[in-house]
Amino acid sequence: MINSISKNDKQIAKWLLIGCALVATMVFIGGITRLTHSGLSMVTWKPVTGTIPPLNETQWQEEFTKYKTSPEYIKKNYHFTLDEFKDIFFWEYLHRLIGRIIGFVFLIPFLYFVIKKKIKTKKLRNNLIVIFLLGGLQGLVGWYMVKSGLVDNPNVSHFRLATHLVLALLLFSYIYWIALDLLFPKKEIPTKETKQIFKWSRILLFFTSLQIIYGAFMAGLKAGKLYPTYPKMGVEWMPRIIKETFQETGFISLIESPYTIQFIHRWVAVIVLLLVFYIVAKSLKSFLSIYQKNAIRFLIIAISVQFLLGVFTILYSVPVALGVLHQFGALVFLVSILTTIFFFRNATSLDESLS
Repeated sequence: MINSISKNDKQIAKWLLIGCALVATMVFIGGITRLTHSGLSMVTWKPVTGTIPPLNETQWQEEFTKYKTSPEYIKKNYHFTLDEFKDIFFWEYLHRLIGRIIGFVFLIPFLYFVIKKKIKTKKLRNNLIVIFLLGGLQGLVGWYMVKSGLVDNPNVSHFRLATHLVLALLLFSYIYWIALDLLFPKKEIPTKETKQIFKWSRILLFFTSLQIIYGAFMAGLKAGKLYPTYPKMGVEWMPRIIKETFQETGFISLIESPYTIQFIHRWVAVIVLLLVFYIVAKSLKSFLSIYQKNAIRFLIIAISVQFLLGVFTILYSVPVALGVLHQFGALVFLVSILTTIFFFRNATSLDESLS
């Protein structure tokens, strides 16, 4: 793969990769916010003035008074002191602050690149506009998610949580793909074998996306604490309650029953693992470039770590550290899949769909 990259493209790619790092940080902090039950500590959304945290005791008391009107305080945290409130407020505030920082990191360089006429193609300009739209939508969905826990039930909707997480990963993926396209504009010469790997990598992306959605359902319903055993759920491969719930509620149990959701999440993980092994096996029979070899290595390392993190997260009933690492591991594994797809792309590759 021979690259001919302009100085402008390098600058834009570096800027986009910084954006990727910030979105990844957002996902990491979001995991901590969720697992420390901090997400409902800020009961108002002030996109501009909310940038400044409480600076004195009076302002802290005002925030605490607002929190005392929330269902979470009334039903769960009625014993909280001001210091305990400050602890959970910190993580939600930091999560929102990083979101605002991401906005500035994208807006200011974007204006600079436009003024200096460094964005040379309509395709790139349109892709950057899509990034802004996705970023704005992500902020709105984040508040929409929080609002679901501020009405009666002090828990956010697992559907809204999944939407929030998927949008964050979609934003990350979009930015990452555009950066790769700028840094590596030339495609590999496709062969029969690499076309097969490309096809199976996209199938892997589909099942991984499904797995991420069910991971968010797991988090929203706290389903990870139900069966701290592996590979069986308790003493059974499929607990009886899953069959009973399906008989009572039908297909809706596939997205609402925490028992069924954990079962699906476990076995989709196995499908994902087997798909990676299949792709690796195919790669061993192919003549690959250095980029392709590294992509395959990245893929197998990422799935191995992520699968083990998932097992131990279940076995230890989702401690904060393992839960956060497992969520972040999903992002890293997603990066490995996108990298593999990118370097095995052919004439019908995904980058052409962005034009």
